[in-house]
Amino acid sequence: MAPPPHRWSAEPPETPAETTTRLRPVPARPPGRTAAAVACVVLGLGLIGGAVTGSWLTGDSSADAASGGGYAPLRTLWHSTPVDTFFPRTLKGDGAGPGGADRTWTRVAVSPDTGCTAALDPLLLKTLRPVGCERVLRATYADVTSSTVTTVGLVFTEGEPSAMEALGTRFTDEKLTERSDLMPRTYPVKGTVAAGFGDGQRASWTVNVLTEAPVVVYAVSGFADGRRIPAPQPAAKATADGAKTAAAQSGLGHDAKGIAERVERGLRTTVSMATEKPR
Repeated sequence: MAPPPHRWSAEPPETPAETTTRLRPVPARPPGRTAAAVACVVLGLGLIGGAVTGSWLTGDSSADAASGGGYAPLRTLWHSTPVDTFFPRTLKGDGAGPGGADRTWTRVAVSPDTGCTAALDPLLLKTLRPVGCERVLRATYADVTSSTVTTVGLVFTEGEPSAMEALGTRFTDEKLTERSDLMPRTYPVKGTVAAGFGDGQRASWTVNVLTEAPVVVYAVSGFADGRRIPAPQPAAKATADGAKTAAAQSGLGHDAKGIAERVERGLRTTVSMATEKPR
């Protein structure tokens, strides 16, 4: 039976574009019901696969072979988690800017949950093929001055822990995060400060393959005024000491890195709650 449609929260949306999103946010459950639901999921997994869930969180690759499906409790997170959990309306970046300056980013809009072909560049999608691609969730943020914009995305894959680990190793060993032809796409939104944020406006980016969950986290940043960037720079280089590029000096590398890290941090918390064992 298909799950009932999820409703938006009572809070007003940021933009008209967001009122049509299908990211399926759901009302928060009372603590007692949430704890009971989590306990039932974990107990069922325990009866089927022993202590598999906890072991893959600690990096025990043997658990994957024993279970054949270490990410089972996480497969539905992309459509069962409230949108504000994945993409908070405001992100605080204490010390996340150039020189340790504080940053704050406000959500402009959230994309409908999207198929992989529409959301990802063909070459990046090909690179992710070993783990498959189930769904892409995206949101765009602006800084407090509305001069920079950043799209952050969560790519939910079909891979198992061993496949995600192999993909992460490849990204590291082959320095794929530094390749501009694998730079993620933006999510521009008409009628907002991000209206002109297209592929040509991308200035800095970051991509991180997780192993705690079947998810790839990315962020890509640029100027809100629509200026084209002839030489984008990966966030790792744009945030390095002494970097002199436009992405570095304007803090766009810090925006991409800071927003990706905070969205990833929230995702890890969600994953931990979904796989927590009952006491």
